[in-house]
Amino acid sequence: MNEDALNQSIRQFLKHVGIHSQREIEKAVTAALEGKSVAGSDKFPAQMTLSVPGLKLEVRFDGEIRLE
Repeated sequence: MNEDALNQSIRQFLKHVGIHSQREIEKAVTAALEGKSVAGSDKFPAQMTLSVPGLKLEVRFDGEIRLE
């Protein structure tokens, strides 16, 4: 195993997930605000599941998205 290659691959994957997740959340918030279905001060529970079936890994992360 090449630890440098592994670390680089993990970082690239997490960067990809982070960038795309942020864009999707921002689009959803914008649509909800435009549709007046949320207030500008709301907060929302959020969860993300990391799954790597080949490693039998599934981990859930819980957090919160706050608009203020």
